[in-house]
Amino acid sequence: MKQIIVAKSAGFCFGVKRAVEKVYEQVENNKGQAIYTFGPIIHNEEVVKDLEQKGVTVIETEEELKQLKEGIVIIRSHGVAKHIYEVLEENNITIVDATCPFVRKIHTIVEKESEDGREIIIIGNKKHPEVQGIIGWSKTPAIVIETLEEVEVLPVSHEKKVCIVSQTTFNYKKFQVLVENIEKKGYDINVVNTICNATQERQVEAKEIASQVDAMLVIGGKHSSNTQKLFEICKNECKNTYYLQTLKDLNPDWVKDKKTVGITAGASTPNNIIEEVQTNV
Repeated sequence: MKQIIVAKSAGFCFGVKRAVEKVYEQVENNKGQAIYTFGPIIHNEEVVKDLEQKGVTVIETEEELKQLKEGIVIIRSHGVAKHIYEVLEENNITIVDATCPFVRKIHTIVEKESEDGREIIIIGNKKHPEVQGIIGWSKTPAIVIETLEEVEVLPVSHEKKVCIVSQTTFNYKKFQVLVENIEKKGYDINVVNTICNATQERQVEAKEIASQVDAMLVIGGKHSSNTQKLFEICKNECKNTYYLQTLKDLNPDWVKDKKTVGITAGASTPNNIIEEVQTNV
C-alpha cells in the first residue's frame, strides 16, 4: 500500500487566491466590458486559459497598455512599477489592484528608504515580474543580486547607506547567506526580510517531506519562481524529485514501486490539480 504525504501548505497562497478571485469577480460583475490583466494574473497556464475563455485578455507590454483607451486593467499579485499606475490613470482606465499585500509592503519600504537616501539592494531574480515591479518604486537605481559572485562585485561605495529587501518567494537560507556576506563589507545596512511567511513555511515543509519519502512530486507552472525553488529544495533531499504542471505530465514510472510519495505545489497551483495528481499516484 503506497503512502502519500501531501504538504498542508501546498497550493494557492493568500495573495494568489485573492488575485484570482478579483479577476473572476470582475468577469461576473462587468459583463460586456473589456477586462485585461497586465501579464498573466498568476504563473499557472490552466488558470490563465480558463480566464481567457471567459474573455479576459492578457496584456504583455507597457506599449500595449499605453494604447488602451477603455476597459478594466487588473494588476496582478506580483505588483508593478509606480509609473504603470500613472500610465493607466492618464488614459482614464479603471484599475483593479490585485497586488499581494506582502509585495505592496516592499514597494512602500523601497520608496521610503530610497527617499531617505539609502541605496536599495533587492535579493531576487532580476527577470521576475515581482522584482521588476519593486525596482520601479525606488527613487534611485536599485541593484538586484542573487549570487555570492554578485555580492563580491557590489557597485556600492562604502559611504552609502544601504537597505536590503527580498523577493517574497526567495529561498530563505540563500537570503541569509547573501545578507551575511554583504554585512561583512561594512556598510551601514538596514535589512528587511520581506520573504513571505507562506513561502518560508512551504519551503520548510517541502524539505521535511522530501527527506522522508522515496519520490517527491512538485506541482506548479513552469514559470513559477516559488515552484522552482521548492523543486531545488526537494531535489537536495530526495533524488527522485519530479516537476509537473498538471496530471498529464505525471510519468507512472516516477512513482511505480515507491512505498512513500510526497506531494507539494507552488503558490499558483489550484487545489483541483493537486487533488487530480494525488488521486492518480
